[in-house]
Amino acid sequence: MSKPRTPSDEPRRSNRIRPVAELVPDVGRVAFRKFGFVQSAVLSRWSEIVGERYAGVSSPESIRFPRGERANGVLTLVVQGAHAPMMQHITPEIAERVNRFFGYPAVARVTIRQGEVTRPPKPRVPTEPAPVPAEIGDSLRTIVDPELRAVLEGLAGGIAASPVKLGRID
Repeated sequence: MSKPRTPSDEPRRSNRIRPVAELVPDVGRVAFRKFGFVQSAVLSRWSEIVGERYAGVSSPESIRFPRGERANGVLTLVVQGAHAPMMQHITPEIAERVNRFFGYPAVARVTIRQGEVTRPPKPRVPTEPAPVPAEIGDSLRTIVDPELRAVLEGLAGGIAASPVKLGRID
């Protein structure tokens, strides 16, 4: 039988609309703690913590702490096959960098598990927009806001460059 919820367990309510970005940390916190992460920032900022070279071949899997403590934990890394011996040699440096990130001795030991590391997709570099057709460009010159004009010019250029031509509905 489950214990009754106390008022402190209830999420705090507000009578305002909140952006999704404000809600995501609260939702993700439960899932990350369930799988061993105290802070989701370790996952999202892994390349900043250990550097691009090591982040490309490794990924943090979990941090397990002794019961009732939030220090001297065991960090488990997933490392691509042949890179495991190299990563084993630098585990003291990885523990030091993670502890520097947390600001206290959160990690006492690093264990390595060989596996497949999924890399996040690299952000797309925007290309030069296609030229805006003359008939559309004339109507955009009257827009005073430069940001709005730039966005509309990009949209018009993208539509003009697309292989599918949209017909006019009369």
